[in-house]
Amino acid sequence: MENKTPFSFGRRNYQIMILGLVVMAIGFILMAMDTEPYGYGFLGLTLGPIVLVAGFIIQFFAILAKPRKNV
Repeated sequence: MENKTPFSFGRRNYQIMILGLVVMAIGFILMAMDTEPYGYGFLGLTLGPIVLVAGFIIQFFAILAKPRKNV
């Protein structure tokens, strides 16, 4: 008698989570690349945060996506 507990997330969820982490890392790297003092340039105030928020949205989708059933 095996007691198998299914995982909360499927393979697709983990793949989407990894994608979200990569996008978030790119957002942080973009913010760090800003050459203006105190990060007040385009990369630090506009592009980096937009990419970072996109990463968080991808993570949110990865958590809510239903795992596929293995047929």
